[in-house]
This record gives sequence, structure tokens and C-alpha cells, in this order.
Amino acid sequence: MDFRALCEQDLELICRHREEMFRDAGIAEEVLSAMKPHFRFWLRPKLRDGSYFGFLVFDENRPVGGIGMLLIDWPPHHFHPTSDKRGYLLNLFVEPAYRRRGLASKLMRLAEIEFANRGIRFAVLHASAKGMPLYSELGWTRTSEMSKPIEKPQDTAAVGFDS
Repeated sequence: MDFRALCEQDLELICRHREEMFRDAGIAEEVLSAMKPHFRFWLRPKLRDGSYFGFLVFDENRPVGGIGMLLIDWPPHHFHPTSDKRGYLLNLFVEPAYRRRGLASKLMRLAEIEFANRGIRFAVLHASAKGMPLYSELGWTRTSEMSKPIEKPQDTAAVGFDS
């Protein structure tokens, strides 16, 4: 297996991997269809300027997996008190026929080395149920993060604000 850094020409492959990753996690097709063009639009300039980076793994010339990375502007925090950046890992994907061969672990290790080389000392990711055992085995732990979808209220008076 060969590994190489992502480049701008990998746009469609990254999009396909992301879609397959979410499909494998059980995300509905209508959500994937809605997300696909928006992700492509978001990703294209980030690949071009290098703010989205990462690695691909190949079996001969066939891409069989990849991982994406971002640097997130974040205020110094007790997890990283002297840094205003966090690493963010996303889109870890290995083709089903190539799973259970250690490729995801190798991609994760490459990502950690790349973060360290860029001065990043703390990173986060969102884990699917299938991915959690791998991340735990590699030393990743849960944080106290919570999330909530935000919907625009129809009327600010409905939440007790006067206009």
C-alpha cells in the first residue's frame, strides 16, 4: 500500500468517500443528496488553498481510503492553554474490501504526525459508532461536547423578545 498527501485533483474522490462514509453510518439518502453539492462547493477552495489537507492510501494505483484534516481557529483552552488552534480530523474512510487491515490506524497515525509537525497539540473528531473502537484503541477519549441543531424562530416575540 502506498500513501500520499491529498491534492486539489482529489476533490471527487474525497466527496465520494465522504458520501460512502455517511451512507455506511446509516445517514438517509435524501440528506446525502442535499449535502453533496454543498460539501463539494465548500471543499474546492479549501483543497486549492491547502486549508483542507490529509492523506490517501492506494493499492497499486487504486485509491482505497483517505482522511481529511483541518486547523480550527479556537481560543486557548485548558486542553491547549498556549495555542489558538485545534486539529480536526474528518472523512476517515476505507473501502469495505480493505477494512480490518490496519489502514485506518495508519491514516490516523499519519494525521497525528502531520498535526504535530504543524505545531498542533490537541485534535478532535466526531466518531460514528463503528469508528469509536478504533479511536479509543488509538488513545482518543470522549469530551464533554454537546450539540443542538439551531432553527430560526418564526417570530422573536415567541421567545420573549420584543422587536
